[in-house]
Amino acid sequence: MSKVLIVSDSHGSTEVLEGIEKLHGNDVDLMIHCGDSELSESDAAIVNFRSVKGNCDFYGTFPDDETHDVNGVKIFVTHGHLYSVKSTLVNLYYKAKELQADIVCFGHSHLLGAEMVDDVLFINPGSIRLPRSRAEKSYAILELENEKAILQIYDYGNGELTELRQEFSLHKKS
Repeated sequence: MSKVLIVSDSHGSTEVLEGIEKLHGNDVDLMIHCGDSELSESDAAIVNFRSVKGNCDFYGTFPDDETHDVNGVKIFVTHGHLYSVKSTLVNLYYKAKELQADIVCFGHSHLLGAEMVDDVLFINPGSIRLPRSRAEKSYAILELENEKAILQIYDYGNGELTELRQEFSLHKKS
């Protein structure tokens, strides 16, 4: 089993990133930041995260997109502003299909959400600094085992929101 920590839209808050890493850093295989950290890649708070560039990231040279292979599961990471995610997931869906990604992690809207579209799992961990439509400063931990993805949502400072735990079926490409 592999675990992936997913955060987004921390907007300059080094304290929250450091706190999340302290809580979970030793228990996860990969820490992803979906952009808008507003930090440079050399900042101690983000150095252990694999981060992409958001529309508010004016420091550093983060890539626009990244892909990660975690035990045969392909994860595509982007901030989302380049794909108009505030109005549609269609552009992101086509990019995921082009890359043969199983999972897409993105931010930008500050809206927590997860859904399967055909065979692609879309995850937006919300914002750990400026949440929208919910009060929780949310982030996610994704457990990957065989063809199962278990998504756990956390509220920074208050622990897991167990009522939001979801399980998805992944169909790995052979």
